[in-house]
This record gives sequence, structure tokens and C-alpha cells, in this order.
Amino acid sequence: MKDAAIDQILTADLQKRMPLAGTLGIEFFSAAPGAIRARMAWLPERCTSDGILHGGAIMAFADTLGGSLAFLNLPEGAVATTTIESKTNFFRAVRGGNLYGEATALHAGRSTIVVDTELSDDNGKRVARVTQTQAVLRG
Repeated sequence: MKDAAIDQILTADLQKRMPLAGTLGIEFFSAAPGAIRARMAWLPERCTSDGILHGGAIMAFADTLGGSLAFLNLPEGAVATTTIESKTNFFRAVRGGNLYGEATALHAGRSTIVVDTELSDDNGKRVARVTQTQAVLRG
């Protein structure tokens, strides 16, 4: 994923639909019902002490990918999703470069969608894994 090209049109569209994605500088490689791939740069203002990327920034990145993927997997008649549960396991700190994420759907049902997001660093090492449940909202 590190060598993939950013999709500028997709990035602009998703940042417009979800302003936090723009605030976090999330750039998207691809988005389809099967998977969403994106990256977020390490920046000092996204860090905690000692220049470590803040866990909340990591979780917000994963939630953005998970919510976007859930939206792409909405059943007929549904209009949106909202996160109702999220579980994060952290494995290593990020002190520079980029954070890469790939979200895939584990379950896409009528009332909930469960998403798994793998996060890695520039060296391809696992940084975190997030599993979240999205509630399906109907109009």
C-alpha cells in the first residue's frame, strides 16, 4: 500500500462528506465495499509526549475508515451508520512517517456492520488492530 497512488478525487470527496477526515489529513488510496485503504501522516500536533502519535488520533483514523466502509456496505433502505462499539489493540508506537490503514467488513447485516481495520507503519509493521460495530440507520 505504501507505494500506491493517492486517489485525489476520492480523498476530496470523502473529506467533504466527513470533515474530520480533512482535519486529520487522511488520504485515500481506494474505497470499495470490499475494502478501504488510506494513510494518515504523523505530525507533531497529532502526538502525545515524546513525539508518539496519539492513540486517539489512531482510533479516529480507524473509525473514519470503518465508518466509510460500513457506509459502502449499507443494506437497501439504510441511509447511514454510527459506531456503537470499538475495540483497539495497540502494538507499537508511531514516531514519524505515515500510518496506513486497511478496513475490511467482517459482517454486513441488516442492523449492524462489523469492520476490522489493520493499521501499519512505513515499514509494514502492525501498529494497531481495530474491530468496530456500526449500527445501520434507516431514514
